[in-house]
Amino acid sequence: MAGSSRCRGKRHIFKEWVTVAACALALSACAGESYQVAAMEASDGGDQKAAIGLARKEVARFTGPDQCSRATPLNCGTLALAYGTLASYQILDRDRAGGEESFRSAREALGLTEPENRPGAIAMVYRDVSEAYWKIGDRARAIDVFKEGRAAGADQYLYMSSAARAVDPQPANPQPANSQPISPQQVDPEEPNLQRTVRYWGAGATPQ
Repeated sequence: MAGSSRCRGKRHIFKEWVTVAACALALSACAGESYQVAAMEASDGGDQKAAIGLARKEVARFTGPDQCSRATPLNCGTLALAYGTLASYQILDRDRAGGEESFRSAREALGLTEPENRPGAIAMVYRDVSEAYWKIGDRARAIDVFKEGRAAGADQYLYMSSAARAVDPQPANPQPANSQPISPQQVDPEEPNLQRTVRYWGAGATPQ
């Protein structure tokens, strides 16, 4: 019973933390309910189709010229993360074509992301997609995505991926000055979802 209560408590803290983190990355995200936590829970429960549906709703919230464009780039990083998450669920559902299409959309949003947020956002997107390929057994594609993210200028969060440990355990480039280093020791091994929460801080957001 004590262990069950502890897990429920950690899950509650996680939900609050991911909401605060998302709002820190894009203040407009606070205007409505985020679908990210529900999508994570569905994916962790093995229901990738439900996760995909929820992730599409999150993408829709940040799609449009008033949300992400060259003139209004504030939410481009958030949109890139939403597309990257959607891509990962599609890949886990064995929809590789859909996953690659969402990944392309994520890269387009990354190209419009504000420079100070771009290294962290790149790391998050490429890490999610690489890890999804690793989980379905396509190690070659997972490693290729990792290498692409490294070449694109991702920060250290990318090196938390399984592909990174297989290819190059140590970052080849120094940590950007505006990013906070993230190490596996900061992630509770009993709560793997916290890896997805920590990533928001790597995108340039600062915890309050």
